[in-house]
Amino acid sequence: MTVVDLLDRAKAQGMMITTAESCTGGMVAAALTDIPGSSAVVERGFVTYTNTAKQEMLGVRADTLETCGAVSEEVAQEMANGALRNSRAQLAVSITGIAGPGGSEHKPEGRVCFGLAAQGQPTRTETVEFGAQGRDNVRRAARDHALTLLRDALADLAQT
Repeated sequence: MTVVDLLDRAKAQGMMITTAESCTGGMVAAALTDIPGSSAVVERGFVTYTNTAKQEMLGVRADTLETCGAVSEEVAQEMANGALRNSRAQLAVSITGIAGPGGSEHKPEGRVCFGLAAQGQPTRTETVEFGAQGRDNVRRAARDHALTLLRDALADLAQT
């Protein structure tokens, strides 16, 4: 499914999408809004690169950041929920990770956590280890994975 197909499906289902991005810096929102007519589906995007931005714009709790770290499924969940709460969208995807260079033994380069929130559904999270393939490649892979999550969510929601 292409991004055009994703947008068409969201439009057919009457779904608006919002994004909450950290390590991708708006790449998912850009991929969606590169398509003419995407304003019928893309409600808004949040680029929350710092912990302060995550707290102020999305309501991520300071203790979650302190306890779990910014690159965690817990923070990805709070980011997705905050994006949904602070928009008029019905579907939100969030991304937080370590694109590189660098990382640590506990949080290596290429680890990216995702959240997916849909109105009336439990928020889902997952972590993908893309590996130390370089900053640009990790960011592109994370963008593409987030688009796949949105596509799959729309397919699942069409079944309910």
